[in-house]
Formats: sequence, C-alpha cells, structure tokens
Amino acid sequence: MCRHGGSASVDLLLVRRRWVLSGPPPLPGLRSCGALYSLLVGALSHRGVVALITPTVSRGAGDMSSIPPLPLPSGHARHAAGGHGVVALKSLNPRINSNLSNPAPSDGRHPAGSTTKDILSVTLIMSYIPAIGVLGMVNQNSTPVEVRSSRSPRFTLRRNCMKSTSKMMVFAAVFLVAAALLVMPASAEDRMIDVDDTFFANENPTDLNFSKVNAAVGGSMNRLVKYNEDDKSKGQKKSFRVSNDKITDELQGVDFADDIYGTYFVQNGTEVTDTKVYFEKPTLKITPVLASDKSSSVAGKTVTKDNKIFFKVDTGKVGSTYSAAATPNGYFNFEIKLIGKDGSEVVVIPHDGFNQELSGVDVTQQVLYVGNSTDYSGTVEANGLYLSDLTSQSYQIVASWTGPEGFDDYAKDSEAASFTISTVDLAIEANKENVVRNNDFTVTIRGAAKANYYLYIEKVSGLEPEQYPTLKPGQIGVTYSDSGLPAFDADMKFAYEGKDASALTTVNGKIDTGAPKTYALVKTSSGGLRTVGFTTSSDTKDRSFTFKVVDPDDATKDDDVKVKIEEGEVTITAEGAGTYYLGEEIKLSGTNTDSDNVYLFMTGPNLGKDNGVSLVDTSIDAYKADGKVERSVESDDTWEYRWDTSAIKGSVLESGTYTVYAVSAKGDLDNPVDKRNLKDVKYQTIGVYLKKPFLTLDDVASRVARGDELKVTGVAEGKPSDVHVWVFGKNYRMIDGTESVEDDGTFEFTLERDQTDELTTGQYFLVIQHPMTDGVFNVRPATAKEVADSDLDNPTDYVIRDATGGLIDLGKLPASEAATALIDALNSQNCDDTYAKVSFQVEDARIIIDAIGDQAIGTKFTITGTTNLAVGDELQVDVSGASFGPSEKTQASGFSGDSGQVTVEAGDDYNKWSYEVDAADFKADQYSVSVESVDADVSTSATFNVLEKVPTTPTTTTVTETVTTVETTTTAVETTTPAAPGFGALVALIGLGAVAFLVMRRD
Repeated sequence: MCRHGGSASVDLLLVRRRWVLSGPPPLPGLRSCGALYSLLVGALSHRGVVALITPTVSRGAGDMSSIPPLPLPSGHARHAAGGHGVVALKSLNPRINSNLSNPAPSDGRHPAGSTTKDILSVTLIMSYIPAIGVLGMVNQNSTPVEVRSSRSPRFTLRRNCMKSTSKMMVFAAVFLVAAALLVMPASAEDRMIDVDDTFFANENPTDLNFSKVNAAVGGSMNRLVKYNEDDKSKGQKKSFRVSNDKITDELQGVDFADDIYGTYFVQNGTEVTDTKVYFEKPTLKITPVLASDKSSSVAGKTVTKDNKIFFKVDTGKVGSTYSAAATPNGYFNFEIKLIGKDGSEVVVIPHDGFNQELSGVDVTQQVLYVGNSTDYSGTVEANGLYLSDLTSQSYQIVASWTGPEGFDDYAKDSEAASFTISTVDLAIEANKENVVRNNDFTVTIRGAAKANYYLYIEKVSGLEPEQYPTLKPGQIGVTYSDSGLPAFDADMKFAYEGKDASALTTVNGKIDTGAPKTYALVKTSSGGLRTVGFTTSSDTKDRSFTFKVVDPDDATKDDDVKVKIEEGEVTITAEGAGTYYLGEEIKLSGTNTDSDNVYLFMTGPNLGKDNGVSLVDTSIDAYKADGKVERSVESDDTWEYRWDTSAIKGSVLESGTYTVYAVSAKGDLDNPVDKRNLKDVKYQTIGVYLKKPFLTLDDVASRVARGDELKVTGVAEGKPSDVHVWVFGKNYRMIDGTESVEDDGTFEFTLERDQTDELTTGQYFLVIQHPMTDGVFNVRPATAKEVADSDLDNPTDYVIRDATGGLIDLGKLPASEAATALIDALNSQNCDDTYAKVSFQVEDARIIIDAIGDQAIGTKFTITGTTNLAVGDELQVDVSGASFGPSEKTQASGFSGDSGQVTVEAGDDYNKWSYEVDAADFKADQYSVSVESVDADVSTSATFNVLEKVPTTPTTTTVTETVTTVETTTTAVETTTPAAPGFGALVALIGLGAVAFLVMRRD
C-alpha cells in the first residue's frame, strides 16, 4: 500500500499532451506505485491532459505568481482528509480551461459551456488521487520530477510514495483511473467547416470537420481542389485529400506558396462541384493606439505617462471569418509580448485591482483592443492600459499565436511595433537658434497626446505687428486667433479654458492682441508632438523673441525657447570672366537672405549723374519707381537675371567698366535707394567691362578657279545670331546671303563649285556685315513693298535700304561702284553695324606641270607643278609609257608606269602640287604625265624620257714608279706588256671559215 507522509497543500496543473515527463525513476521498491503513476500520466496524456503537482509557477523574469484556488462545482467536494486537496487546476484545452477558471454558480449549475462529462472527469480525478496516494502528498524530502517544454516555464512535481502494503489498493487505484478515463471526453470538440467557410494553414487537420460541406455536395466528398486563376478550365494548382470529413494531408509546418492560398472547389467523387471553401494564411498585426483616439497610432512615437493606450491586434481573416457557432470556445487565441528596452518582459499590467493579462486572448472578431478590461471592443476609453503603471522607457510589442495547436508552433508572429513612454511633462524647442530674416523656422511642442496647449510669442513693447515673426497659415492642429469661439473671443484673446483658469488669465496678459498671428491654440498629435511653422520677412525686427507654451490644465506646466532674428545678406556674381561684348546676354545671379526681392541698377560714365540708372534704359534714374530691375528670390534664397545688353535703351553705351548694384530694398521718392542712399539696405556690387563687338576674317584666297569652292571664315564677337554676306562681280550680285554664327563666334561662308563655275572671270568684291549690339542689320535688302512704294525708275532686284531708310539700286552700278555704295552706307553715322571686306580674282581653272627632263631607270624623281585650284583640292596623276602595245602572254608585260592622287598645297603666287615617281620597274621609253582635278573640270599633260642607266666612265689612274738607288749600282726593272686577249681565237675562226668555203666549192 502506498503511503504518503506529512501534510502539505497540493497544486495540480493540467497541460497539453505535447509536454513530456522527465526526471529520476521512481524510488526503489515503489515499482507498483511508479507503474500506476506512469499509467495515470500516460492515460491523461492520451486524452490531452497531464497531471502535475507544483507549489508555484514562474511567469516571467523574477516574477513568481501563485496559482489561485480552483472553485469546484457544487456536488463535487474537495478531498479534505489530512488537509489535502486540489488548489489549482488549469488545462490548455480552451474549453476545459474556460470551465476551470470560472467559479461555479451558487445554484450548483456547471459553468457556462461545460458538460457533465467534463466536470465529472475532472472531479473524479481530483477526488480520488489523494485517497489513492498515487501522486501523493508533498513533503520536504520528496524526489523532484520535472515536466517541461521548450516553449514554457519549468514545472516541478514532487512525490514520495512508500512501499505498498496491499496490492489490493493498487488494483483499486487502477480501477478508479480506468473509470475516470471512461467518463472523460473522447476528443476535443471539432471546428465545423461549412460551405464558403475558411480553414487555415497550420491548423491540425484532425480538428477540422467538413461534414456539413460533405452533406452539401452529396456525401462523397474526397478532395479540395484549387485551380489556376480560380478557373476550373485552366488546370489544377493544388489539392487536399479528404476522408471521413477530415483532411488527410498535412497542414502544419508546411511552407505554402502565396498562390496556394485562396478558393478551393469541393470534389464529390469524380465530380468537381462549384461548392467552395477557402484556405488562408493566419496573420497578426499589432499597433499601439491612443485610447482616446483609436485611429491615432503611437507606433514609433513617444507618449507621456498620463495617457492610456490600447494594443490593437488585427487577426486578419482568422477573426473576420470567425463563427462562434462553428468554432469551439477559445479555439483561436494569442498572447502579447511586451518587452522593455532594459530586457524585462511585462506579462501583467495591474490597475485598480484589475490585472490585465497579456496572454490567452481569445479571437472572436478581426480587430481586438487589448486594454484594462476583458472587453476587447475598445469602445470605452477608460478601458485603455494606464501607462502610469509602466516604467518610462522604450517598449517593443509582438503578438504571437498560442492556439490552436499548430498555430503556436508554426504560424508567424506579428511584426514588432515600438513606442516610448516619457516622463517629460511639457517642453518646446526651436529648430534654429538664429534665423536670418526672410526665412522660415519651426518650434516643436512635446506634451501629452492629443492635448491642447497655449502657444504665443511674448509681447514686445513698441513693436509693430509686421515686425514679429508670424505663424504660417494652414497648419494642422494650429488654431489662430481670428477663428473666434470656442478658441478665441471677440477681443482676439484666448477663450479656451482648461482645468486651470489661472493659466488662461496669465497667457492673455502676455500676448500682443494687435499681432494676431503670434499666438495660437495648439493640439498635439497622437505621439504628443506638434511642430508649428513661423515665417519672417524683410520687415521682421532683428532681435530675440521668446516663444512660450502653457498647459491649460496646469499653469505651472510651461516651457519657453528664444529665437534670434538677424539681418540677411545680398550677393551678386556674373557668369564668365567679367569682360563682355555689347550685345551679349550676361547672366547675373546671387543670394538674398534679407528680403523677398532683389533690385538691380548700374552706374557708369555720365549715367544718371553717377547715382545709377536702370539696366534696361539708361535714361531712367535708379531712384525712380521703375529705375531698377526687380527679381524674386527663390525659396532657397537664390535669384537670377539674364541681362540682354543688346536691348538697352537710351544712350549708346561706350566701351568701359560699369558697376552693377544688387540691393535688398526698392525704395521710393520719399526714401530713395541709389548709389548715395544705401543706409539700412543690404547690397553688393560687381564690375563688368563692356566692349564693342568686332568682326575679323581669316585669310581668303586671292584667286578662285571656276568650278572650285571659295570658303570665307571668320569670327563675329558679341554673339550675333547671323552675319550678312554681300558679293559683287561682273554681271553678278549677291545681296541676300546670311550665315549663322556659332556659340564661339565663328562662322563660315562658302561659294559652292556650281556657283563659281558660272562666274565670269574677273575681279569680285565680298563684304561681311556684323549687326552689332542691337542685333539689327541697319543696311539690308529692301523689301518688295519698300521698292514698290519708292520713286525708283525701273528698279532691279538688287535694291538695298540704308540706315536712314533711303533706297539704293546696286543692280545699276558696276561691281566696284556697287561695293563702294554699300561700304558708304555702312560707314554712315546712323548705322552702328561694322563690316569686313575682301576682293578676289576668278580665273579659268588651270594646272601647270613643271619641266621634268630625262630620267634613268631605277631612280626616284619628283614631278611638280602649280595651279589656281584651291588648297586642299585633289589631283589625279597618271604616268604611262608611250610605246605600250600588245605582247605574247609568255612574254613579260611591255607596260610600265605609275598613278596616284596628290593634294594642292598653298604656294606663293599660285598654289602648288608634287608627285614622287619610283622608276625601279620602268623600261627605257618615252612616258606621258596626265594631271587632272578630281572635282574641277581641268587637266593637263606632259612627256619625258626614261633611259637605260648611264654607264659610269672608268677613271684612269697614273702609276708613278719609285726608283731606289743604292750606292752607284742601278737595277732596272723591265715591264712586259701582255698581248691582247682573244686574238688567237679570231685567227682560228678565220681559218675554219676558209676551209669550209673550199669544201663547199668542191661539192
């Protein structure tokens, strides 16, 4: 018989079957008790429950919470012998746990949702275990046995069974356990899935019952099928097998692709019906929101301790498809992990006797507001969590599934959200300590969330309204003094009154009601912040201003910040090197931090009595209303003006240095702003050197061959868009020619080959005209109307108009006189145009070959010549033998020669050309040279001889003999002259010839 010693309270905890029992084996001699213990634990585990005994349960880091007593239903009294009994009972089977956590009604009825079988199962176990002694009583010398899980705290069981003295008690205990198992529920209640219902990934498929769907399709449901694009004609995407109203495929721990979720059609036998159910992924999203305004998230924000918040949890389709009728109570549930920056985890938030658990939250709707209540609707602001009960620091919150089985293991947690609890009551700060006037700045109020505060600039005696910084219009959460009640009264004072009336009185005594844009009622955001914008202008006084915020509910809560307004600066620069041609556009730019506009004028020799004139009209003095060019300053404090010096009216500007002023104020007749009146005005100057444009021509060929090009290039300074080209010659006039000028001032005019080919030989005159600063050609071809309205007699097509409007018919003048008439018109004092002129000779094209002379085979020589063709023209040179003729194909070719192209180069009087010939392969012969222009219709030819190589004449060397005399004896050396070689052979040949002659005669 198992005995237990001592007296102690017994804590009993029921947990899910996935827990395991570990620890030392039963004590020696207690094999029967150990077997009974194992049998009981195994049996309960098989039914989803394990019995554990523990005095306390660890709930968090350093936090040990005693499990409260368990009330049992009436009619099932606790076992009280020896002071032993059940103190706590808890199951993670949601339905059983719910029954166990609710006290029994006074009338003895079972808790809501429980069944007689449930209560009987638990009661039998609890009533008989102490009597049997299987789990024993706890004493200080007992042996610990641990029950633990990788996801949960550790629980300790202590038991101390002594040797059995009667096997009968063991059998009785087995009988009682068997009886208890018989009355326990066979399985947890299924979640019923109906047509158009939703089931989820990671649910236990054995907990899902599709009997209603099966009945709807005819009773032979065997598969759920998903099709591409939910179209049964487009092929299957995925299917789940179904047998006996249960899915037999795995749903837990499978990483389903996103396109697997969605609509599934029910297959009944071999027929896929149109009946549908939905397969979805469980999701969680958590957001901390204000209890006073649930639409205001405080995620990533700072809130003060006097606020209340909800943890808003969106359970997605799990909650939106929830059906109380089809889903067992407590089937879906989650917990909230609230972790401080210091690493501590908060599991319970107590307030006024209510402990808000952050675990075991049942899902009955899509969005739940977890606060200081079991009502998760969030409809009562007072039910929010009181932040005053939490430590001031940053927190992170995560929502995690805890049910059903499988969700807690596999379904993803929510993304983490964070918020910070601050101890700061009220504060104000500015983004800039010093602000250059005409610029904006902000002040930021930090206080309670969604709270009203007085914000104002302290009144400055003697200051005009426009001299204050002013509130920018249209700001969210900022109510101005001109809005009236309930924020302000008719006297433009604050009318809004908080809990502290003295705050209103104090503030109204410190504002300047004459400057209504200097104070406002400000409401903070859900994060307890509000940034308010202020602006300044050139009228804003350069001094320090005090910005103050006061709490209407407590006048002692206030804060202030000072901002100093400073004068700005004006700058000016000119693009380029500082030297410009009159007629050019000059880009002026700079900055202005002192006013909204910049004003420009200039000074120079004899301009406006040296006080300045307008940039666009030198006849208007700078101090007059229209005497300055006005430009707006951009938001980044920059400005820009493009000064077109070709459009300056008034007197003609001479070359020289001019000073341009950029000033921050326009001035007027009473308060002029010019060179001598710049007091209290921000300004800067820049010097620019203006010079007259000019025209230059590059070298122009003095001779032009007919059919050849004539190119005229040059530079027109001052950046005119075009130059005008005039050409006069024998029976030829060009008066309408124009050429565009490039950005670098260069231009190019070409008389094409077909034009020069038609020209008569003789002298021609060319004039290039520059329009100068105004960009207008003062001398130009007359229009048809001008000619028609004139009194010219039989005018030609070559009538021009001079600077005074007079007409000149150049077609009736010889070329030289026509050119002279044009030059006279351009030289008129009424014409500001300038020009360049040149003359050239048109000749028939010709090519000349210089004398070549005789050349020897194997030498190299150069053929040269001159031409009046233009430099750069190409010439074709052909050299060929004069005796070229047919030959046998077995013979070497009888032709030799050379050919190639050369380029005309510049010469002194005429241009020149040259061609190098290599006669190594030439034969002795007379040769012809032909030279022809590639482009012009001109050619020429010449001849020369190539001879055999001239033999070298041998040099006769005289040998002088030296005679050496020794004493008186002289030895003479005789010199022998050898016979001429070949003479004997010649005699022999003659003899042979004679013999042959005699023989022939004899015959």
